[in-house]
Formats: sequence, structure tokens, C-alpha cells
Amino acid sequence: MKLLEIKDLNVSYGKESFFGTRKSVIKAVEDVNLEMEEGETFSLVGESGCGKSTLGRAILKLLKSDSGSIFFKGNEILDLKEKEFLPLRKQIQIVFQDPYSSLNPRRNIKDILTEGLFIHENYTDEQAEKEAAEILEKVGLAPDILSRYPHEFSGGQRQRIAIARALILKPEFILFDEAVSALDVSNQAQVLLLLQKLKADFGLSYLFISHDLGIVKSISDKIAVMYLGKIVEIGTKTQIAEKPSHPYTKALFGAIFEVENRKVRKTPLQGEVPSILRKPNGCHFHTRCPIAKEICSEKTPEWKDLGEGHKSYCHFPDGK
Repeated sequence: MKLLEIKDLNVSYGKESFFGTRKSVIKAVEDVNLEMEEGETFSLVGESGCGKSTLGRAILKLLKSDSGSIFFKGNEILDLKEKEFLPLRKQIQIVFQDPYSSLNPRRNIKDILTEGLFIHENYTDEQAEKEAAEILEKVGLAPDILSRYPHEFSGGQRQRIAIARALILKPEFILFDEAVSALDVSNQAQVLLLLQKLKADFGLSYLFISHDLGIVKSISDKIAVMYLGKIVEIGTKTQIAEKPSHPYTKALFGAIFEVENRKVRKTPLQGEVPSILRKPNGCHFHTRCPIAKEICSEKTPEWKDLGEGHKSYCHFPDGK
């Protein structure tokens, strides 16, 4: 069953000039379309600044969208007022990147975990504390830490607390915004194993935003690749990581195979990422593309359906 559907979504930022006389518009997300099924781990990947986190925050209505539609379980949520959207917030949760800044240092773990219960449910303090203790055990932490504060814990432990905070409302969908990138390799592995177990135990769906292609390759069911605000390719993990069509996707995942197989990358990325304020015309990637032709600088490519849900936003998918 379709859980999340995004249609023609656009998100921009206004930037004032030095003298405050003009505003330039930064198109952070452009005409994004994607669908996510229940029970999937769907990953968004791309270089820093490509719009991944902006898209994620727009889905949760933490950022205002300019145009387009977002459907959650068939219901349009983009135009809902905050009061109307509030009941859905317990179903749609987020775990942020930095466990050192995402937890309020002035509140103990009990207050951090139970705040949502008092907002969304009619809990007594005793009931809320019981729920908090149970959810801590689910993420591998002892219930006796409820009276302690975030600074007393390591980065890996803090991220487990952040995961517990998201889980305590029994959501259906959790967005992880670079949620393991601030952890060391050992803690990353432990948290990823935990997420896989929680997904199975709670019947969750994940949207995983990451620049770490190795992690994405290991945990994803489907992957969408972004470049300068646009999605350039969508497919299953096998389609994207092993049989990519778009030149940008080939270059990104070629780096993984270069390390794993000790082979020379066949499609290296050329040049620097253009400024988001001055995106190239046509296909945004044409200035770095090894197969670009004249049409690529003149016309924005449309979706090419490659079959079995695999789509490429390229004039010449697979170089054809």
C-alpha cells in the first residue's frame, strides 16, 4: 500500500542582497516526484547541498513548500493548518543528525521522552514514565537512566534516546536525517542493526537521508538520487547501486565499487558542483557529465521509464 506520495514539489529560500534591496530565490527542491510504499526503507542520496534535508523537512511540514502536493496514506497534508496536522505528527516522526544538539540539555531523559505523550495522549505521569521505561529497553538502554541528562551519555547512547523519543508515539513513518553520520563506525553499525530490528518489531517505514552510499546500499529497499534540487534517478537498491542509468548515479556508486573491488572508477565526476544560485540550464548535471550533448544544456530532461519502477531523469539513459 502506498504510504507517501510527492507530486511536483517545490521548495525555495529567499536571500536578501548585502544592502537588503533585492531578494534572490534559491530553489532548493525542484519538481520532485516520488512514491514510497508501506514497510519500505527508502533512501535519498546525493552530495551535500543537493536538497535532501530540505525535502525531508518539507515532508514533515517543518519547512513551507512553494507548490506541489504531499499525500500521506492518500490524504493531502501540504495545505493542512498546524492544528489539522497535529494528529498526524504522532504518525510521522524524525530523528535528526546531531545527537548532541537534538536533545534539550536542560531536560532529563524522562521529560524528553514523555513530552509527546502529554501533547498527543491523555497520559498520567505514572503511565508516561512506564511507557518511557519500556521504550528505552526497546532501544537497548536501561530504564534507570530516566532521571539523568543528555550530557551524561555518549553520542551513540544519545542517538538511541532520540530514536526512543520518535518511537514512543508509535509512529508509522520515521525520517532519519543523516542520523548515523555523527557516530563512529562501531556505533553506526550498532544503530543500523537496531533500526532494522525496530522496523521489523514495530512495522515501521523509513525515509533515510544520507550521503554515505555504503550505508544506503546495505539498508535500502529503494533509492532516489538528488542533484541540485532535482531527483535524477529512482529505483530499487539493485537497480541504483548495481545497474545505474544516470551518469551522476554511475559516478556516485562507482566510488563504492572502486573501494570494494580495488578497480579504477570508470565514470569519475568532473569539476565542481555549480552554485545553487546559478544552476545550469537544461539538465543541471550537464556541466559535469561525460556524455552531455547540445540538447542537455538546452532542455530539461523528462522521466525515462526503464521498467520495473526504475526511472531516469536523463536525455540519454545508459548513454543511449
